Amino acid sequence: MDAVAEVKARLNIEDVIGEYVQLKRAGRNFKGLSPFTSEKTASFVVSPEKQIWHDFSSGKGGDIFSFVMEVEGLEFKATLEMLARKAGVELEQFQGKNSSGNTERKKRALEVLELATRFYQKQLTVNKSALTYLLKTRGFTKQTLLDWHLGYAPQTAHALTDFLTKHGFTTDEMKRAGLVVQRYSGASDMFRGRIMIPLCDSRGTVIGFTARLLDVKGETSHNDSPKYINTPQTAVYDKSRQVYGLHLAKEAIRKTGFVVVAEGNLDVISSHQAGITNVVASAGTAMTEQHLRELKRFTGDIRLSFDSDRAGINATERVIPLAQKTEVNLRIITIKDAKDPDELVRKDPKAWQQAIEDAKYALDWLVERYQAELDLKTASGKKAFTDALLLSVRRLRDQVEQEHYLKHIAKLTDSSYEAVRSKMESSASNDITPRRKIPKNQPNTSRSELEYQRLQDHFLAMVLMQPKLRDLLGDCQQSFFSGGPPREVFKFLKKNPDFLVSGATSIATSLQGVSDYVKIITLQFEELYKSLAVADLGQEAVKLKRRLISDYVKTQKHRLAITMDQTNDEKELADLMGKANKLNDLIKIIKSVPEGE
Repeated sequence: MDAVAEVKARLNIEDVIGEYVQLKRAGRNFKGLSPFTSEKTASFVVSPEKQIWHDFSSGKGGDIFSFVMEVEGLEFKATLEMLARKAGVELEQFQGKNSSGNTERKKRALEVLELATRFYQKQLTVNKSALTYLLKTRGFTKQTLLDWHLGYAPQTAHALTDFLTKHGFTTDEMKRAGLVVQRYSGASDMFRGRIMIPLCDSRGTVIGFTARLLDVKGETSHNDSPKYINTPQTAVYDKSRQVYGLHLAKEAIRKTGFVVVAEGNLDVISSHQAGITNVVASAGTAMTEQHLRELKRFTGDIRLSFDSDRAGINATERVIPLAQKTEVNLRIITIKDAKDPDELVRKDPKAWQQAIEDAKYALDWLVERYQAELDLKTASGKKAFTDALLLSVRRLRDQVEQEHYLKHIAKLTDSSYEAVRSKMESSASNDITPRRKIPKNQPNTSRSELEYQRLQDHFLAMVLMQPKLRDLLGDCQQSFFSGGPPREVFKFLKKNPDFLVSGATSIATSLQGVSDYVKIITLQFEELYKSLAVADLGQEAVKLKRRLISDYVKTQKHRLAITMDQTNDEKELADLMGKANKLNDLIKIIKSVPEGE
């Protein structure tokens, strides 16, 4: 059996596609809304028996690999690697003479990460500001620093690179481990002026890092840099699966019978120092189904404690359907008088322990959340309340439990049980929405149109997340951006150039209508550009703007040429020629955009 066949044998096509499209059983097949078109009637079909999918609205179809290639924009090799990780298939065993080389490269990556950990630990001992921050500001003991191998990356460009080079590692090996990045000036350290938190697998082997900006006055000048950055995806580090602190928490998890999942790495460290050691966190990303499945190996009782701000509450709500899918018992921890576990532990460790013990069953938490937010005395409030809850209730596998919540919802909304159940059943076919939003394209969308959409998304992601780039919007026209979410985001940023995403507790009211799109481009920024320095980010944004305008001009000229060829009306032809001349004026904008250094 080759690698492709092995991956197909281990993965169910409906499970993989189900991560992108909400699927419903329809006889022997599954159906859902097309992820490629804006249809309202489900015509996207998945056949588990044949292990194929077909989208009747766009005419696209294929196997598990073609779907991931389509929605992720990956080549076959990258898709194979991605699905092999998901299936737990080691590709080396299928690569013959190349397998030993790949194994050696992974071994070297782990060795260089271990050496980098020791380098960062040494740097911490000689940096007074970093050491004071951890010992005094954060309240960690020296033993805690040793247990978690905390360190510090100096604010220099090549300190780690030079150190590793002296120990026999090449720049390519450092890049493969996620320690070095290629900038315009050449290869240099990825992490600078940051507290270094090693990320370990379940055996305690270092596979990557989370790096926290050292916010000490005078210590660092990059105020525009994100507070946290993480090792990128590598051959040894997969952030969608990595659970921070599991290697030190797994024994306590087995003994207590449950695990607490916090939002941040420092929450975990503080809790362990206080003696509550069955606590872990997801590393640099929201909770995924893979995280839950990894934890399920140790316990089916998972208690979630994300920050109490709006972002944390929304993130908590997104985990509930994943927990139902993976069949884990999810409880939600509510923290009072503190914004996160770290702050609560420092105030009163016993209060943190009590909060864990008082965790509410996820659906009860969800009911209370919407009950507090909505006016259940009004018709609109009752509608919104039932809309928000019935999807989760319908996912319950136990009919007795399902009936319990239907009766509870009926009582809270002063409605009949029959009315609530009827609404749940009648809405079953209307709530098939993608779990992971995919930009909608019309049937038979050309590659050029898909590329143009990608340019818009990435450019808007940059100017949304980095206010210093908003000047690039000055001479842009709204016609450059597709109607709908991209254009709405563009208009919003033009009107609100000082809007800060990082400083907002929720997406601005004006963007609520396109919140899904905003989340998508924010995710794109985090995945592709978050680790770039501001100067490098500016260079990339300039390139995208030039390409965006250039592609816009080419597309519009092509459409005008077709129309001109089809008309014999002199007045209409003159009008079309005028539009073509205006497009030529846009070339001046392209030429006026600096190439960058």
